[in-house]
Amino acid sequence: MPIVTTKEMFRKAYEGGYAVGAFNVNNMEIVQGITEAAAEVKAPVILQVSRGARAYANHTYLVKLVEAAEQETGLPIALHLDHGADFEICKACIDGGFTSVMIDRSTASFEVNVRDTAEIVKAAHAVQVSVEAELGHVGDGFSYGCEACLYTDPLQAVEFVKQTSVDCLAISVGTAHGVYAGKPQLDFKRIREIRQAVDIPLVLHGGSGSGDANLQKAIQCGISKINIGTDNFTAAIKAGGQAGEPHMVYHRMQQGFKDMVKHYMHIFHQEGKA
Repeated sequence: MPIVTTKEMFRKAYEGGYAVGAFNVNNMEIVQGITEAAAEVKAPVILQVSRGARAYANHTYLVKLVEAAEQETGLPIALHLDHGADFEICKACIDGGFTSVMIDRSTASFEVNVRDTAEIVKAAHAVQVSVEAELGHVGDGFSYGCEACLYTDPLQAVEFVKQTSVDCLAISVGTAHGVYAGKPQLDFKRIREIRQAVDIPLVLHGGSGSGDANLQKAIQCGISKINIGTDNFTAAIKAGGQAGEPHMVYHRMQQGFKDMVKHYMHIFHQEGKA
Protein backbone atom coordinates (compact mmCIF):
# COMPACT_ATOMS: atom_id res chain seq x y z
CA MET A 1 0.00 0.00 0.00
CA PRO A 2 1.49 3.40 -0.98
CA ILE A 3 1.15 6.39 1.32
CA VAL A 4 -2.44 7.57 1.07
CA THR A 5 -4.45 10.77 1.04
CA THR A 6 -6.44 11.76 4.10
CA LYS A 7 -9.77 11.51 2.26
CA GLU A 8 -10.61 7.91 3.15
CA MET A 9 -9.18 8.26 6.68
CA PHE A 10 -11.42 11.22 7.33
CA ARG A 11 -14.49 9.58 5.84
CA LYS A 12 -14.13 6.69 8.27
CA ALA A 13 -13.37 8.96 11.23
CA TYR A 14 -16.26 11.25 10.33
CA GLU A 15 -18.69 8.34 10.16
CA GLY A 16 -17.17 6.46 13.10
CA GLY A 17 -17.06 9.30 15.61
CA TYR A 18 -13.32 9.18 16.27
CA ALA A 19 -10.37 11.36 15.30
CA VAL A 20 -7.12 10.66 13.46
CA GLY A 21 -3.96 11.95 15.10
CA ALA A 22 -1.58 14.04 13.02
CA PHE A 23 1.95 14.02 14.45
CA ASN A 24 4.82 16.28 13.45
CA VAL A 25 8.00 14.63 12.18
CA ASN A 26 11.46 15.83 11.18
CA ASN A 27 13.83 12.83 11.35
CA MET A 28 14.07 9.04 11.16
CA GLU A 29 13.67 8.33 14.87
CA ILE A 30 10.46 10.35 15.08
CA VAL A 31 8.99 8.64 12.01
CA GLN A 32 9.93 5.23 13.41
CA GLY A 33 8.58 5.93 16.89
CA ILE A 34 5.23 7.21 15.66
CA THR A 35 4.61 4.54 13.05
CA GLU A 36 5.74 1.69 15.33
CA ALA A 37 3.24 2.94 17.90
CA ALA A 38 0.52 3.06 15.23
CA ALA A 39 1.38 -0.48 14.12
CA GLU A 40 1.15 -1.79 17.68
CA VAL A 41 -2.36 -0.39 18.16
CA LYS A 42 -3.40 -0.91 14.51
CA ALA A 43 -4.26 2.72 13.84
CA PRO A 44 -4.10 4.93 10.73
CA VAL A 45 -1.78 7.89 11.12
CA ILE A 46 -0.95 11.24 9.55
CA LEU A 47 2.70 12.30 9.57
CA GLN A 48 2.97 16.02 9.06
CA VAL A 49 5.87 18.26 8.20
CA SER A 50 6.21 21.93 9.07
CA ARG A 51 8.03 24.43 6.88
CA GLY A 52 10.94 24.42 9.34
CA ALA A 53 11.16 20.64 9.45
CA ARG A 54 11.12 20.44 5.67
CA ALA A 55 13.99 22.92 5.47
CA TYR A 56 15.94 21.08 8.18
CA ALA A 57 15.53 17.48 7.08
CA ASN A 58 15.23 17.94 3.29
CA HIS A 59 12.04 17.21 1.38
CA THR A 60 13.35 14.08 -0.36
CA TYR A 61 14.65 12.48 2.83
CA LEU A 62 11.32 12.99 4.58
CA VAL A 63 9.29 11.49 1.74
CA LYS A 64 11.56 8.44 1.56
CA LEU A 65 11.41 7.96 5.35
CA VAL A 66 7.62 7.95 5.27
CA GLU A 67 7.57 5.58 2.29
CA ALA A 68 9.89 3.25 4.22
CA ALA A 69 7.60 3.39 7.26
CA GLU A 70 4.62 2.45 5.12
CA GLN A 71 6.53 -0.51 3.67
CA GLU A 72 7.54 -1.69 7.14
CA THR A 73 4.10 -1.35 8.75
CA GLY A 74 1.59 -1.75 5.93
CA LEU A 75 -0.51 0.91 7.62
CA PRO A 76 -2.55 3.64 5.94
CA ILE A 77 -0.16 6.58 6.35
CA ALA A 78 -0.67 10.06 4.94
CA LEU A 79 2.13 12.60 4.47
CA HIS A 80 0.85 16.11 5.15
CA LEU A 81 2.33 19.60 4.86
CA ASP A 82 1.48 21.54 8.02
CA HIS A 83 0.88 25.32 7.71
CA GLY A 84 1.98 25.83 4.12
CA ALA A 85 2.50 29.57 3.83
CA ASP A 86 2.04 30.09 0.11
CA PHE A 87 1.32 28.53 -3.27
CA GLU A 88 4.97 27.74 -3.98
CA ILE A 89 5.62 25.55 -0.95
CA CYS A 90 2.26 23.80 -1.29
CA LYS A 91 2.83 23.11 -4.99
CA ALA A 92 6.34 21.78 -4.30
CA CYS A 93 4.87 19.30 -1.82
CA ILE A 94 2.01 18.36 -4.15
CA ASP A 95 4.52 17.64 -6.92
CA GLY A 96 7.03 16.03 -4.56
CA GLY A 97 5.12 13.10 -3.06
CA PHE A 98 3.03 14.57 -0.25
CA THR A 99 -0.53 13.25 -0.23
CA SER A 100 -2.05 16.15 1.69
CA VAL A 101 -1.21 19.83 2.10
CA MET A 102 -2.40 22.67 4.28
CA ILE A 103 -2.55 26.17 2.88
CA ASP A 104 -2.63 28.53 5.84
CA ARG A 105 -3.80 32.02 4.91
CA SER A 106 -5.68 32.45 8.19
CA THR A 107 -4.07 35.82 8.96
CA ALA A 108 -5.18 37.27 5.62
CA SER A 109 -8.61 38.68 4.84
CA PHE A 110 -11.50 36.28 4.18
CA GLU A 111 -11.39 37.13 0.48
CA VAL A 112 -7.64 36.48 0.17
CA ASN A 113 -7.94 33.25 2.18
CA VAL A 114 -10.69 32.05 -0.18
CA ARG A 115 -8.73 33.02 -3.29
CA ASP A 116 -5.44 31.40 -2.24
CA THR A 117 -7.10 28.26 -0.87
CA ALA A 118 -9.13 27.75 -4.04
CA GLU A 119 -5.95 28.07 -6.11
CA ILE A 120 -4.24 25.31 -4.13
CA VAL A 121 -7.35 23.11 -4.18
CA LYS A 122 -7.42 23.28 -7.97
CA ALA A 123 -3.77 22.24 -8.27
CA ALA A 124 -4.02 19.52 -5.61
CA HIS A 125 -7.25 17.92 -6.76
CA ALA A 126 -5.84 17.59 -10.28
CA VAL A 127 -3.47 14.93 -8.88
CA GLN A 128 -5.70 13.53 -6.09
CA VAL A 129 -3.99 15.34 -3.21
CA SER A 130 -6.12 16.49 -0.26
CA VAL A 131 -6.19 20.08 1.00
CA GLU A 132 -6.69 21.53 4.48
CA ALA A 133 -7.22 25.23 5.15
CA GLU A 134 -7.74 27.35 8.26
CA LEU A 135 -10.55 29.80 8.92
CA GLY A 136 -10.25 31.98 11.98
CA HIS A 137 -6.74 31.87 13.41
CA VAL A 138 -5.16 29.55 15.98
CA GLY A 139 -2.47 31.54 17.79
CA ASP A 140 0.27 30.41 20.16
CA GLY A 141 0.32 29.80 23.90
CA PHE A 142 1.95 33.14 24.68
CA SER A 143 -0.95 35.10 23.26
CA TYR A 144 -3.59 32.67 24.49
CA GLY A 145 -6.80 34.29 25.66
CA CYS A 146 -6.31 37.41 23.56
CA GLU A 147 -7.67 36.15 20.24
CA ALA A 148 -11.37 35.43 20.77
CA CYS A 149 -12.15 37.75 17.87
CA LEU A 150 -10.31 35.34 15.58
CA TYR A 151 -12.47 32.32 16.45
CA THR A 152 -14.08 30.66 13.44
CA ASP A 153 -17.47 32.02 12.45
CA PRO A 154 -19.87 29.17 11.49
CA LEU A 155 -21.61 31.25 8.82
CA GLN A 156 -18.29 32.22 7.25
CA ALA A 157 -17.30 28.56 7.32
CA VAL A 158 -20.26 27.67 5.11
CA GLU A 159 -19.29 30.25 2.52
CA PHE A 160 -15.59 29.37 2.74
CA VAL A 161 -16.18 25.66 2.08
CA LYS A 162 -18.60 26.46 -0.75
CA GLN A 163 -16.18 28.80 -2.50
CA THR A 164 -12.99 26.74 -2.07
CA SER A 165 -14.09 23.05 -2.20
CA VAL A 166 -11.46 22.40 0.49
CA ASP A 167 -11.34 18.82 1.86
CA CYS A 168 -11.08 19.63 5.58
CA LEU A 169 -11.16 22.75 7.69
CA ALA A 170 -8.98 23.76 10.64
CA ILE A 171 -11.02 25.84 13.03
CA SER A 172 -10.17 28.19 15.89
CA VAL A 173 -12.19 27.33 18.99
CA GLY A 174 -9.87 27.98 21.94
CA THR A 175 -6.74 25.89 21.41
CA ALA A 176 -3.23 27.26 20.83
CA HIS A 177 0.06 26.14 19.33
CA GLY A 178 2.95 25.36 21.67
CA VAL A 179 2.83 25.58 25.46
CA TYR A 180 -0.20 27.24 27.03
CA ALA A 181 0.30 30.28 29.25
CA GLY A 182 -3.20 29.76 30.68
CA LYS A 183 -5.74 26.98 31.06
CA PRO A 184 -7.32 25.92 27.75
CA GLN A 185 -10.99 26.86 27.42
CA LEU A 186 -12.47 25.23 24.34
CA ASP A 187 -15.69 26.54 22.78
CA PHE A 188 -17.55 23.26 22.30
CA LYS A 189 -20.75 25.01 21.28
CA ARG A 190 -18.89 26.61 18.39
CA ILE A 191 -17.50 23.23 17.29
CA ARG A 192 -21.01 21.78 17.21
CA GLU A 193 -22.34 24.77 15.28
CA ILE A 194 -19.60 24.49 12.65
CA ARG A 195 -20.08 20.73 12.43
CA GLN A 196 -23.78 21.25 11.73
CA ALA A 197 -23.06 23.99 9.20
CA VAL A 198 -20.51 22.23 6.98
CA ASP A 199 -20.23 18.67 5.73
CA ILE A 200 -16.44 18.25 5.66
CA PRO A 201 -14.09 17.01 8.42
CA LEU A 202 -12.98 19.54 11.04
CA VAL A 203 -9.40 19.85 12.31
CA LEU A 204 -8.20 20.91 15.75
CA HIS A 205 -4.73 22.46 15.89
CA GLY A 206 -2.87 22.83 19.18
CA GLY A 207 -3.89 19.50 20.68
CA SER A 208 -0.83 19.32 22.95
CA GLY A 209 -1.63 20.42 26.48
CA SER A 210 -5.33 20.89 25.74
CA GLY A 211 -6.31 18.11 28.15
CA ASP A 212 -7.53 14.60 27.39
CA ALA A 213 -11.09 15.30 28.50
CA ASN A 214 -11.26 18.42 26.33
CA LEU A 215 -9.99 16.53 23.29
CA GLN A 216 -12.46 13.71 23.74
CA LYS A 217 -15.33 16.16 24.09
CA ALA A 218 -14.13 17.99 20.98
CA ILE A 219 -14.30 14.70 19.07
CA GLN A 220 -17.84 14.13 20.35
CA CYS A 221 -18.73 17.61 19.06
CA GLY A 222 -17.39 16.86 15.58
CA ILE A 223 -13.58 17.04 15.32
CA SER A 224 -12.04 14.44 12.97
CA LYS A 225 -8.31 15.33 13.03
CA ILE A 226 -6.17 16.52 15.94
CA ASN A 227 -2.63 17.86 15.58
CA ILE A 228 -0.01 16.89 18.16
CA GLY A 229 3.55 18.25 18.12
CA THR A 230 4.75 19.84 21.35
CA ASP A 231 3.77 16.96 23.67
CA ASN A 232 5.60 14.45 21.49
CA PHE A 233 8.80 16.46 21.40
CA THR A 234 8.68 17.08 25.16
CA ALA A 235 8.15 13.37 25.86
CA ALA A 236 11.06 12.42 23.63
CA ILE A 237 13.44 14.90 25.26
CA LYS A 238 12.53 13.64 28.73
CA ALA A 239 12.99 10.02 27.68
CA GLY A 240 16.28 10.65 25.88
CA GLY A 241 18.24 11.94 28.87
CA GLN A 242 21.76 13.26 28.46
CA ALA A 243 24.19 10.37 28.84
CA GLY A 244 25.09 7.57 26.46
CA GLU A 245 26.13 6.94 22.89
CA PRO A 246 23.98 8.78 20.33
CA HIS A 247 22.14 5.68 19.11
CA MET A 248 21.12 4.80 22.68
CA VAL A 249 19.86 8.33 23.35
CA TYR A 250 17.92 8.22 20.08
CA HIS A 251 16.45 4.84 21.04
CA ARG A 252 15.20 6.22 24.36
CA MET A 253 13.75 9.24 22.60
CA GLN A 254 12.01 6.96 20.14
CA GLN A 255 10.37 5.15 23.04
CA GLY A 256 9.20 8.48 24.40
CA PHE A 257 7.50 9.20 21.10
CA LYS A 258 5.90 5.77 21.03
CA ASP A 259 4.45 6.08 24.51
CA MET A 260 2.96 9.52 23.87
CA VAL A 261 1.54 8.58 20.48
CA LYS A 262 -0.12 5.46 21.88
CA HIS A 263 -1.63 7.57 24.65
CA TYR A 264 -3.18 9.99 22.18
CA MET A 265 -4.36 7.26 19.82
CA HIS A 266 -6.22 5.77 22.78
CA ILE A 267 -7.73 9.16 23.65
CA PHE A 268 -8.78 9.69 20.01
CA HIS A 269 -10.42 6.21 19.83
CA GLN A 270 -8.48 5.41 16.66
CA GLU A 271 -7.03 2.11 17.91
CA GLY A 272 -7.94 -0.80 15.64
CA LYS A 273 -9.15 1.49 12.85
CA ALA A 274 -6.32 0.75 10.36
